[in-house]
Amino acid sequence: MSDPLDLAHRQGLPGEWLALRDRFPRSRWGEAGLNPVAAHWLQMHAGFRHHGDHMTGLTTAFRADPANPRGLHAQLIPALQAFLQHLDGHHRIESGHYFPVFRQMEPDIAAGIDLLDRDHDAVHGHLQALFEAGRGFHMAVAGNAPDAASPAHRLADAFDAALPSLTRHLDDEEDIVIPLIALKGDGIR
Repeated sequence: MSDPLDLAHRQGLPGEWLALRDRFPRSRWGEAGLNPVAAHWLQMHAGFRHHGDHMTGLTTAFRADPANPRGLHAQLIPALQAFLQHLDGHHRIESGHYFPVFRQMEPDIAAGIDLLDRDHDAVHGHLQALFEAGRGFHMAVAGNAPDAASPAHRLADAFDAALPSLTRHLDDEEDIVIPLIALKGDGIR
């Protein structure tokens, strides 16, 4: 049996890790006066979701009409590069700086923070797959390969595999981190 907390299978977080969210629910996250770090965190995550939706829209349109892989390339590859770099940097800051601070701030949810940190490894696997598929697509278009649509479809499949796990991670991370910062994060930078 698979681990129910594994990112690929997880449907949410255990209740004991959501006690702070119960005290500061999502319905209050848009309030004026939200800790600036929490507000920035939400803004970053909204950007990742937006990029994911944008790239999914591009690949969906391509799948419906695969006649122009070069047009897809011109739009998708720069978006993919920015997405991969931004998300990798974001995770490095979280794992290297914020997560250690959060574990000390609230030891009762340290296991949840550890889970989020492990998620980064799973997400990184997806980022690597996206990079490899993107590189294959780029090489096919740059080399004028007659079958450039095939690597474009592989890249679209990599998006399909990556985005549900990334979305689950973002949601779960927010459920732990945003209330923690909002309720206990005075002085966090």
